[in-house]
Amino acid sequence: MSDLEAFREDTRAWLEANCPAEMREPVRDERDIYWGGRNATFKNDAQKAWFEACVAKGYTVPAWPKEYGGAGLDPAQAKVLREEMAAIGARPPLSSFGIWMLGPALLKFGTEEQKLKYLNEIARGEIRWCQGYSEPGSGSDLVSLQTFGEDKGDHWVVNGQKIWTSYADKADWIFCLVRTDKSNKYQGITFMLFDMETPGVSTKPILLISGNSPFCETFFDDVKVPKTYGDSIPAQVGDVNRGWDVAKYLLGHEREMISGADGGDRTAAIGAAMKRNAGELDPVLRAELAMFDVDALAYACMGEKFLDEIKVGKAHPAQPNTMKYAGTELNKRRHELMMAAGGSRSLEWDSEETDGGQAARSWLRTKANSIEGGTSEVMLNVIAKRILDLPGA
Repeated sequence: MSDLEAFREDTRAWLEANCPAEMREPVRDERDIYWGGRNATFKNDAQKAWFEACVAKGYTVPAWPKEYGGAGLDPAQAKVLREEMAAIGARPPLSSFGIWMLGPALLKFGTEEQKLKYLNEIARGEIRWCQGYSEPGSGSDLVSLQTFGEDKGDHWVVNGQKIWTSYADKADWIFCLVRTDKSNKYQGITFMLFDMETPGVSTKPILLISGNSPFCETFFDDVKVPKTYGDSIPAQVGDVNRGWDVAKYLLGHEREMISGADGGDRTAAIGAAMKRNAGELDPVLRAELAMFDVDALAYACMGEKFLDEIKVGKAHPAQPNTMKYAGTELNKRRHELMMAAGGSRSLEWDSEETDGGQAARSWLRTKANSIEGGTSEVMLNVIAKRILDLPGA
């Protein structure tokens, strides 16, 4: 037996012993997802036990080095863990913008002191982050952002507004793009970290057509951000005025995260369709499900190819744009199929029988997938320009 085969056997046995049955069921509502943070609570004992087992094993961030709270798995081992968790339908023990976005940026650009503090806090679910990027006048043209940090010697005073800040009302800290030099559009932005309880920070949830409010407006009114926390932890990641370098790197990981948000979940679409129709489906719908199934398999293969290319340093820098576009458009199709399969019952909005209109609300929520993290139109422009080398208009 090879070392990797032995690791697979050990992983399979560990999951069987540590992943409760309740944590192998599909996610049904927001409380089924554990986000961590200083105000977090567990939905039940099973969720708590699964989370704590994974923290002890380093499996909330398995590919991170052990000194930063991870398990130190190499890419092949991390792939085996993903496969074995998927095989039993295991839920992620911890969902976190710290894991998906800030963590990779800190691993590349952070100081050792920042890594030791923030990465371990993220891995243990002790801190919940939100992302301060988009502004009312700076969406696709993010670099035009106007939130400004005035240099006051040992601190900045930040004023401005962010929008579409996911879960800002629940976050502990924010990683935020702040203009610190108005004379240089690209090299005048600083990537700052600060506490959401800092005086002058306020949030206002935005009600969506789904009836939920995961997004917020975030306001900064004379927010005092120290340049250093303690004796050695900078408040900014990377150099002052060079935050755009960090921002671009993080955007790639954000797009990978969004692209993986159930875009290729074949079983959810097919299973829901069959369940709601007692196995009887319209022939046209059956054909559409089959086409979705093929595309979902192709998408999964594309994802594995991308990961393999990353391992050997051959991944195209714009590949996350391809993954993001394909994944979000596929996820929208998945929910369209689930709505079609449910018929008029899927349009119900409030009853216990439909989990409070879960199908309809989730379908409406997917409309934002092709906007957040970069619109599908912008993704196609990047793909055309940087991958296909097509001439500009």
